[in-house]
Order: sequence, then C-alpha cells, then structure tokens
Amino acid sequence: MPPARKSPSRRVPAAPVRSAASGTGRATIADVAREAGVSKATVSRFLNHRETLLTPDIAARVEVAVAALGYTPSPMAQALKRGRTRLIGLVVADVTNPYSVAVLRGAEQACQEAGYLLMLFNLGNESGREREAMAALASYQVEGLILNTLGREAGTAAEAARQGLPVVLVDRRHSGMQADFVSLDNANAVQLALSHLADQGYRELLYVTEPVRGVSSRGEREAAFREGLRASQQGVGAEALQGGLFESEEGADPALQTRHLADALRAHRERAGGRPAAVLSSNSVVTLRLCAALQVLGWQWGRELGLVGFDETEWAPFVGPGISTIAQPTHDLGRLAASCLVERLRGLVLPPRQILLPGTLRVRGSSRRLQGVP
Repeated sequence: MPPARKSPSRRVPAAPVRSAASGTGRATIADVAREAGVSKATVSRFLNHRETLLTPDIAARVEVAVAALGYTPSPMAQALKRGRTRLIGLVVADVTNPYSVAVLRGAEQACQEAGYLLMLFNLGNESGREREAMAALASYQVEGLILNTLGREAGTAAEAARQGLPVVLVDRRHSGMQADFVSLDNANAVQLALSHLADQGYRELLYVTEPVRGVSSRGEREAAFREGLRASQQGVGAEALQGGLFESEEGADPALQTRHLADALRAHRERAGGRPAAVLSSNSVVTLRLCAALQVLGWQWGRELGLVGFDETEWAPFVGPGISTIAQPTHDLGRLAASCLVERLRGLVLPPRQILLPGTLRVRGSSRRLQGVP
C-alpha cells in the first residue's frame, strides 16, 4: 500500500529576526519585501489596506512576512506621508514643579480627546534653552506649541513666528508674542488672599516670592499685593521679599538660604511689634522653603505667624496645622490651552484671546484667627 500523501505544510510565522539591512532589531519595509519576494511598493500597498490591487497569493505572502519579522510601520513616517504628524509640543519651565505636572495632565487629556499626541520639553528653569526647545520640537514636525516657559528669551517669539506654528501661552506672557493666553487671574487671587488675612485680624504682611526677573506671573502677583494693600486703606504694613534667598545656582547652600529666610521671618515678626503678622507665599516652591525656615525657628504657622500660599499641593493639609492655599485650576488651564490650540489647528481665525480663571481659597490652620485678636 503506497504511503499516504502528505498535505502541503502551511508556513508558520517565525519569531522576529534581526534586520540585516539596518543592523538593528527593527525590521524595515525592505526586509519584508525581501522575505516575501516582492517589491517595496507591493508591501506598501498591503500596509495601506489596498489588498484589492494584489492577488490573494501575494497578499498572503506579504502578511506572513510581516508576522515573521514582527514588522510595524513607523507612525512618524506614515504621518509625514500624509502631511500631518498630529503632534503638539509642550514646553514647561520646570517639570518638577507640581504646577507644571498638573498643567501637563490637563493638556494631555484634551490632546487625546482631539486625536493629538503631546511631546514634552523641560527647560529645567534655564531660560537659555527656550530656543533649543523650539528647534527640537520643530525637528519632530509638531503642528503647534503650548508654552509655559520663563518668558525671558526674546528669540522665542521670533522663532515661533518664523516656523508659522500656532502658539498658546500658559501662565507666563512673552513680550511681543501675539498668541492666545491662558492663566490664573492673579490680581483677583491675590485680593482673595489679602481679604482672608485681613478678616482673620492680620495687620503686618510680608509677600515672599522668587526673583521676578521678567516672569510675568510673578510680577503680576507682586504688583497686585502692593496695589491691594494700598487700596484697602486699612493701615496694613507690608513688605515684598525676593532676591538671593531663592537662588538655585550651582554651589548655592540650601541650608544657608534657609537660615537667611528664617532671619527674614524673625525680622518681620519683630517689625510687627506685637501686631498679628502673616506671610503670603507666591508659589509652592516658596511655601516649602518657608516651612523649612519656620522649623529652624521652632515656630508654628497660625501661632507665631500666619500663612497663605499660592498652589494647592498634596502635602499642604499635613504640614503643621495645615497650610491655607490659593488653589489654581491647573488641570483646566492645561486643558483649555490645548483646546485653544486645537481650535487654531482646525482653522479658527480670531484675534489673540486671553482667558483668566479664578483661584479658590482653601482655608486651614495656618491662617486661623489668632487668639486675643478682635
């Protein structure tokens, strides 16, 4: 009896192999064409779902080759062929700042909902890198930019204009740049904090900020602090403290800076001469430094000094009696910035818009009414 005839064996996709052409672990379209015994144009037709232009046999060979090599098309290459990358660049001053992280999350959510991907560039608080950030993101052919930078480098505006990219600014303005702007309403937020401290009986106030140095949001808050006290006409003493206490230059001694800040707080309380004294902090970075200085003094917020700080953080409720804050709508700021940019990318033509969102006062023990104060 003759042996049973074997049915033709079906080719089983092999494990992914190293690309001989590129010398890397990623297979190329040329590798797929070689494996299937067809041209690169044929593979391209298959990948672009135009199997009707191929015979079933050729389509099957390409499919097997793709599986055998573990080939995946480059999303960037496909986007460039279509003339769209659907990439949006986000430049932040300091990604370690909780504010930047929250803005990033809001922007990322809006981008995902609109079908875009977000690319992040962190400046690390080095203003000289703004031009570098623009060039790096442009090399990836981003379609638009969201900028939360220091706003000091004049070349940033010119570079964005040269590239013809729509831009949305978050929190910090750029001189000479005509673009949509999304930010906290700094003037009203400062007034909210001042009114609360006045209601709690504090009559000697100190505003502590990082060096302004042309950063628009810092300047707006300090100006609002001075104007708010002038307009209140309640006889409140005030001082704005900035300068070398918050330098982050190489070689700076954090412990020495903390002691200097502790000396400033002690002087502020002595200057009050028995009147209730409080501090308004410009952001969470400053608030953390103030807490370290207060620990050096052995004081407690809401007892020796009152405190309200800009920026709600995860740790604010757990420091001392809890830190009162002006919470910024950071997630909404990021989401709105991305939404404004997507509108521009879809063809919206309007004069530059300014969107200012209100802050929210979160009252805790650090700003409670002092005992014996009417």
